[in-house]
Amino acid sequence: MLGYFSLEEVKLHQQMEGSTLENFACLYIVRGEPYRPGTCVNLSEDETLVGRVSNQLTPDLAFTNAFISREHFVIRKEQDKAVLYDLGSRHGTEINGVLLTPHTPYTLKNFDIIKLSKGMTVIHFSYMFADQTLEFEPLSISSHLEVPELPLTIHWERRECVVEGKRILMSEKEYLLIRVLHDHANRLVPLEEIKSKVWPERSTGAEGFSDVTLDELNALIYRVRKKYGKATFLISAVRGSGYMLETELKSS
Repeated sequence: MLGYFSLEEVKLHQQMEGSTLENFACLYIVRGEPYRPGTCVNLSEDETLVGRVSNQLTPDLAFTNAFISREHFVIRKEQDKAVLYDLGSRHGTEINGVLLTPHTPYTLKNFDIIKLSKGMTVIHFSYMFADQTLEFEPLSISSHLEVPELPLTIHWERRECVVEGKRILMSEKEYLLIRVLHDHANRLVPLEEIKSKVWPERSTGAEGFSDVTLDELNALIYRVRKKYGKATFLISAVRGSGYMLETELKSS
């Protein structure tokens, strides 16, 4: 049996048990019916089948989207690694924006983003346990099923965005943030990479990490969303891990 947890349930269990739940790997639902965003799926079995629920079959992780195949993909434990196989699904499985070859092993890595049904279903994979990554905070989760082509063009050399025909100049920090997220569009960008790219002038501590705080980073993202419009940059976050820009942006 798979374990399905919310953040509150995990914390309650840890308080009652006085220890951390043992865990091989986890999936976090960014979006996908019928699960709530932030649902944690504990991959505790040797094999986990993901697909669409039907009268004939209920996969271990069962979605209701009609574009997901009944047996879409499977994750197997192989030599202490999580290995994903697309099972010949009709609409395919994307990992970090790359469509997988059916029945070919893909060894999952921390921060991998799995997309099904053209982005209608998005899953974040991690070997790190919930108390490190489960504090899921979607800064912008699209309320519609598909992310449309946005009325936005970025002119990098002029450092400006054109939103619905209106020219908006980017500040230095806005430019650096948008650039690093856009360069890794539809992939999770780790926090330390964002900090080092956006604040290259800031010193690093004894362990080599930037002294930029999460409050500073969150404030910058808030300013970007307010300045350019909430629907312009679709940014989602897994607190403690990083940020992801979902986009079909045009740039020049």
